[in-house]
Formats: sequence, structure tokens, C-alpha cells
Amino acid sequence: MKSTGLAHALALTLSLFNALSLAAAQDGKIYNTVKSKLIADQQVVGGTVETADPDIYCAMANAGFDFIWIEMQHSTLSFGEAAKMIWACRDAPAIPFIRVPDADEGTIQKAADIGALGIIVPMVDSAEKMMNAVRYAKYPPLGRRSQGGGQYGRLWGRGYRQTWNDNVVIIAMIETLEGTANAASIATVEGVDGVFVASGDLGSFSGKRQGEPEYELLVSQIKEQAENAGKFLGGPSAWMSKRDGYQFFQAPSTSSLIRMGARLTLEEADPCRFLPSGETPVDGENPCP
Repeated sequence: MKSTGLAHALALTLSLFNALSLAAAQDGKIYNTVKSKLIADQQVVGGTVETADPDIYCAMANAGFDFIWIEMQHSTLSFGEAAKMIWACRDAPAIPFIRVPDADEGTIQKAADIGALGIIVPMVDSAEKMMNAVRYAKYPPLGRRSQGGGQYGRLWGRGYRQTWNDNVVIIAMIETLEGTANAASIATVEGVDGVFVASGDLGSFSGKRQGEPEYELLVSQIKEQAENAGKFLGGPSAWMSKRDGYQFFQAPSTSSLIRMGARLTLEEADPCRFLPSGETPVDGENPCP
């Protein structure tokens, strides 16, 4: 009787301990603010960084963006350079996301190890590509990401291993006619959080322009399949106020923002700088000389 009672007491103690541990693990489980905003049906926008300069990264990460789109598909950035940028502004409010060059295991492992909380996969033509991306990104039992070195633990806390699967955001970029045709199967892959309509490349591969019926049909097809699968939709920041149903946006790159900022500064100093002679920046004012 005594041994039975002791065993019962130990079982109760163990059960309580497990419950408390689970509660502790769940407390603050979602530290990826981008994911929490998406779950709350809010829009998020990310500034694109393609340079290795930590100062530029920090300026972008503290400028008001929800996340930083670290561009590693169309840049010469190395993972070592990206790691230094993320670490330099580890307390910035913008969450680091990486558009990886491809969905292979080593690339996704490195992106996660240096602290990215978002994995953006380009050129997705098939569900298989996203199944692999999810498998490589997530820890067991949902995937096969291995534990190893990296700065991720110093960035996101000691409970990272237990909370990573709930915090990572995995995005499929559909850019081609093949991807559009397979949008339904891509969107329904378990572990894929969102589908991004790559507006420029969709036009490049289709030969159509925004506004043309054929182009808009492709966009509508991707949008419909993502919504049917319960996944959030992404697109360029120019679509934020022009198209309904989109939550996740890519803003222009640092080089574009510098160019736009420089032009705005020059126009404020001299409103006639970019106007032909004889025109006026404001009705009723003297024309530009």
C-alpha cells in the first residue's frame, strides 16, 4: 500500500511538473512579432536590405518596418555578413527574415542558425519544394533541422529549441506559370504560412503587365488558392492600399529608398529642380525660371 501510494504521489508530482513546464514554455511562446501580427489579421511590411553594411541594416531595422527582408537570392551577401548585421541590431524592433537563394538543407539551416525568424523561398513551382523547405526549417518531429552552433540562442532565448517551430514564418514565392498552376498544392503544404505573389517576375514569365486580363487572372488564381488553404497573402508594398486581402508586403530596397529620399530632399530644397522651365509646382505661384 505504501509503495502504491508513493508511486501515485510521484506520478502526481511528475504530472504537475510537466504541466508547469508546459505552461512556462507556452508563456510568451510567440516572440516573432511578425507572426503574432499576422495571426491578429494585421498587415506587416518589410524593408529590403541587399548590402552588407551593418549601419544601413540598423537604420532600416529601426525605421519602423515590421521586418527586414534580407536579400540573399539577388545579392552577393554571405551568411557571415548577414549574421553580423542581425547581431549588430539584435534589439531593433524589425524581425530578420531571409530570402534564401534556394530551399536546400544547408542554406535553410544557415539562415535559421544566424537568427532569421522568417524563411522566404523563391521560385516555387511545386509543392515538393515547399515540403522540403518545411522539413529543413523545422525541428523534429515536424522536420529534420539539426541542432548546432549559431547565434540564434543568444538572440531568441534559452527556450529557442522548444519554441522555434511555432515562431518561424515560412513563405512560398510564386513567380512562374508553373507555380501558378500548382498554387493549390503549394498553398496546402503543412507548415507553409504564406504565399507571396511575385508581381514583377509573374509579369516577366507571363509576358503580361499588371492590369491586363491575363495577368490579373494569374494573380487571382494564386490569391484564391492561398485563401482556400487559409494562408496569408504577400505582395509588393505598392499593393497595400490597392488590393484587398494582402497582409505581408515587401518594401523597396535600400538603394531605392536612398534614391527616393535624395530626390525628396532636393525637391524640398528647390521645388523647381525637376520641373521643366515655365512650369509651376503649385497653382498660382510664379513658374519655374
